[in-house]
Amino acid sequence: MTVPDPITGEGFDAPLPDAAYAAAPGLHREMREVIALAAQYDARRSEPTASTHAAQRLYWLRRAALLDRLALDDGGDGHAHQAAAQSAQMLARFDAGHPEMVAGYYGPGSPQWFLSHRPYVRQEYAAWTAAGCPGT
Repeated sequence: MTVPDPITGEGFDAPLPDAAYAAAPGLHREMREVIALAAQYDARRSEPTASTHAAQRLYWLRRAALLDRLALDDGGDGHAHQAAAQSAQMLARFDAGHPEMVAGYYGPGSPQWFLSHRPYVRQEYAAWTAAGCPGT
């Protein structure tokens, strides 16, 4: 039995990072797009609607995936990994309040993610790209 490792993704029933992010744009392009989504998210916060929730969800998903990818690329002291873990938890909290938006097999409250929600982000990002990246 493999000991679950949130960084490599080994031991989780979720895509490994290389598979989850295979169709992801380059990091610089993704940063620009996440910044643009953040601006849209800020502009829509005052008027919550179903489309606003979808836009918020897209922002949290892509932000968490971006931070996960940056952490995987970072050989530093762990600050990037901490930011990725916190962002993954934020996506999981959002999804817990909007379970109809969860695309993967395991929901955010699954014991599967007890150690970390970073593999949850990979599951959701892979499902989002497999669905044709709706909302973009």
